[in-house]
This record gives sequence, C-alpha cells and structure tokens, in this order.
Amino acid sequence: MTDRTRVVAMGTFDLLHPGHVHYLEEAASMGDELHVVVANSATVTHKSPPIVPDEQRRDVVAALEAVDHARVGHQEDFSVPIRAIDPDVLVLGHDQHHGEDEVAGMLDSWGIDCRVERASAKEPADGEILSSSAIKERIRNRRERMPAMQSDD
Repeated sequence: MTDRTRVVAMGTFDLLHPGHVHYLEEAASMGDELHVVVANSATVTHKSPPIVPDEQRRDVVAALEAVDHARVGHQEDFSVPIRAIDPDVLVLGHDQHHGEDEVAGMLDSWGIDCRVERASAKEPADGEILSSSAIKERIRNRRERMPAMQSDD
C-alpha cells in the first residue's frame, strides 16, 4: 500500500463562491486526498459570524468534486481536526489572515510535520463575485433600493 499525501484546507465557506472552488481545487492538486475543515461558527471571531449553519456549509463543501473529506471544526480547539487528519500539506487561502510562518509554528508545536502553502488568488471573470462579504453587500444594496419587495428569505 502506498502512502497518500493528505492535504488540508480550512475556511468558513459561507455563501460558497468561485473563489472558494478555486482555492479547494488548487489545494487538491497538491496531494492525493483533500480534507476540508469548515470553521465552527463558535470559532469565527475575525469577521461576521456565518449566515449558513455549520453542517450545511460542510455538506455543500463536501459536494465539490475536489473534496474527499469535509468536517466541521472543533467548537473550542481548532487543532483537534488538524491533529486527527495529520496532514502532509496545509494550504491557506490567498486572503486568510494567518501567516505561513505562524501556522507552521503552530503545527510544529502540535507535533505535526507538515508543509504550509498559500493558494493563489482567482482572477475574477466578468461579473464574478469572489467574496462572501461582497455577496452580502450586494444583497443589502439591492434590498435598500427595493424596500417594497423585501422578504425574509
């Protein structure tokens, strides 16, 4: 039996968009198995909390062809799923706020021998929105312009 290169990617993946797909496809190309850790809502403190529930975000990510395994992160300790996966490569998104050296230091402190890479940014095609924040902003702007058509869905 041959060893398979396990790659891990992490993110909130709220309102999945083409930038997320690009990130996960690039991460998958760096190994044989792509494991994705979808942030537990309780641990998202660096931006607005996700709109979409944890399990739903996980299920949508898991449905992508590039993804072999997807799980929701631990509620208190984000090292738990990383330790369980024991990846060979950890791929950060192009705009994730953690630095490669910072992540490499955390992995080393957890006893995980793992290479850290940074995914490239996707260049937007005509009209393509590559940010969950931009999608939310567009929704807010449209609702403000059309108050009579507002609904709860």
